[in-house]
Amino acid sequence: MRDLHLPDGPLQVLAVAAHPDDVEIGCGGTLLALRERPGVEVHCLVLTGSPERRLEAEHAVTAFNGPGAAVAFADLPDSRLPEVWSAVKDTLEDAARLRPSPDLVLVPRRDDSHQDHRLLAELVPTVWRDSLVLHYEIPKWDGDLGRVSHYVPLTADLARRKAELLTKVYPSQVGRDWWDDETFLALMRLRGVECRAPYAEGFVVQKARLDLVGSPS
Repeated sequence: MRDLHLPDGPLQVLAVAAHPDDVEIGCGGTLLALRERPGVEVHCLVLTGSPERRLEAEHAVTAFNGPGAAVAFADLPDSRLPEVWSAVKDTLEDAARLRPSPDLVLVPRRDDSHQDHRLLAELVPTVWRDSLVLHYEIPKWDGDLGRVSHYVPLTADLARRKAELLTKVYPSQVGRDWWDDETFLALMRLRGVECRAPYAEGFVVQKARLDLVGSPS
């Protein structure tokens, strides 16, 4: 296994979610790690959510990314995004027009069992064609976790910080039978074993270009 590195310098990151908490569950550790790198600007886009859940997401984006991060919302129906395909596409296209193309886009996996997640996974790469798209995974009742292609290694401190923040910023979810530190730490520990790190988050990359001698003319 060889390490890959994002380019030095400023980094524009866009995290896309169907629901509040998707991003932080799927790649909260990665966001915490990016926060330690200077020049990173994070924007989040969440397509559904009640007023209570949106307020939680606003707290989460600051807790995970710092005071400079921003989150935008779309008022689309939870668990019904495939029924409003055009509205989802328009929301993503509108977001793309607001700022320059991000260097890195985070979005759920294409094989996620939740229909809202799958739709975003399919549409996001058609909107941000020139960005590196990392598809994150979300543990759930469906048991849909599969193989990943890329890993972001995390220290034990970052992994535990992610778990602690999830419970702190999303109190509405704490009563769920699967929501606890053990769930989040267990998955990160297993992904860490797979890449020889204490903990890690796993991602799937559907398409990437490897430049060996620079960009072709």
